[in-house]
Amino acid sequence: MSPLLAAAGFLLAFLLVLYFTPLARQAALRFGIVDNPDGRLKRQAEPVPYLGGLAVFLAYLVALGLVFSFNGLLLGLLLAGTLTLLVGLVDDFGVLTPAAKLAGEAVAVFVLLRSGAVIELTQVPSGLRWPLAALWLFAVCNAFNLLDIMDGLAAGVGAVAALAFGVVALTTGEYPEAAAALALAGALCGFLVYNAPPARIYLGDAGSLAVGLTLGALAIAIRWSDRSAAGFLAPLAILAVPLADTAYVSVLRARAGKPFWHGSPDHFPLRLRVRLGGGTGRTMTTVVALAAAGAFAGVGTAVLWAWEVGVVVLGGFALVMVALLVVLARVRMEAHE
Repeated sequence: MSPLLAAAGFLLAFLLVLYFTPLARQAALRFGIVDNPDGRLKRQAEPVPYLGGLAVFLAYLVALGLVFSFNGLLLGLLLAGTLTLLVGLVDDFGVLTPAAKLAGEAVAVFVLLRSGAVIELTQVPSGLRWPLAALWLFAVCNAFNLLDIMDGLAAGVGAVAALAFGVVALTTGEYPEAAAALALAGALCGFLVYNAPPARIYLGDAGSLAVGLTLGALAIAIRWSDRSAAGFLAPLAILAVPLADTAYVSVLRARAGKPFWHGSPDHFPLRLRVRLGGGTGRTMTTVVALAAAGAFAGVGTAVLWAWEVGVVVLGGFALVMVALLVVLARVRMEAHE
């Protein structure tokens, strides 16, 4: 597989999602699969249809199938992604309890691990690789689900992460991983045409869960340390925004005596929007730019710089993130129950 073919997969997924998304939007409107404003957390002017995740995943699947022959890695990614897509789709109908949702995710994670698609955790003892891989996959999958709280946010951050993974995989000669990452990046970039503020369609739980699981799997399938001893830290920077937001809301909700899945305005992008004086578009652009900075630090650490330089850059980025979260913790938010 050449870089040109990988670029073709990106472009094909981009074009396909431009075709599939309006169809998904029409279907969601026809069957009433919409996110209704409630005046509290959901403040869009009118109901916005879900099913955007279905269009993204379909474009990703078709583009990947046309560009690259399926192997064990890709089959594992696609099967697990499909399972999480279905779990999220049922959840979009509002009929899943949090426990049932986690159980469905657990099946997808187990299938992914059994497929042998995620085996590159060489920095830890072999007996801990499966438990740590499972914990990581749950974390990233649900991090993107929690991050999907603003027009264009989860899709934009996901596109940045997928592009970063694709660049590193191409550089290290891991072409199946590169094909999957770049096809997903193309689908998410195309979806942003409809999902950027003001959004005309949402990813929904189906899309955010499938995107999160796929990115989590790619993060532990790529050989990060081939060129730098600090490369294994790169995924933490590339996925810093969703992981930091999940940790942030978990801590704030725990302090308030609420479960982490309880909806509330504790997310740091929502606090940033207040700090910036309102404006979803400006907030989304700022957060995606922050994700891009993390991606640059991660890619540079993995394939461009000496490990010492990478550690310094990653440390600086981590300090910036922590400082931002501390400042935003002081922002006064309206109470929502």
